[in-house]
Amino acid sequence: MENPRSTARIGGHPIHPMLVTVPIACFVGTLLTDIVYWQTAEMTWANFSAWLVTVGVIVGILAAIAGLIDFLWGRRIREQPTAWLHMAGNLVALVLSFFNMLVHTRDAWTSVVPTGLILSALVVIILLFTGWFGWSLAYRHHVGVAHETT
Repeated sequence: MENPRSTARIGGHPIHPMLVTVPIACFVGTLLTDIVYWQTAEMTWANFSAWLVTVGVIVGILAAIAGLIDFLWGRRIREQPTAWLHMAGNLVALVLSFFNMLVHTRDAWTSVVPTGLILSALVVIILLFTGWFGWSLAYRHHVGVAHETT
């Protein structure tokens, strides 16, 4: 039986896994820069956080669109319970990150402590689970993985 194929792809390569690395890095970076700002009160770190969460949300929306295309047009992908958890968790993380982006537009201290820091930590915790689900989709269920040719 053929592996479930990704609908949103370029040259046979799925777009969603190519894009998700950017928001993951940005959201983890936001948490780290929020922690550094909380400890130092250096405005630069709050600015880094604001930029990181904004870029993460923008590219996260693009990754979500590619993932949603795969999910909606891939019946065999939708049949995987893990795909539902992956999609729902990432949607929650993206919505929380959008609100975190709005929070980070406030004055420095109130943009990070405590609301921004809490939102950043929640998003990273959610990403740990959704990343595991995404790994499971690719490596256990072979979603978007091409068959090896001999």
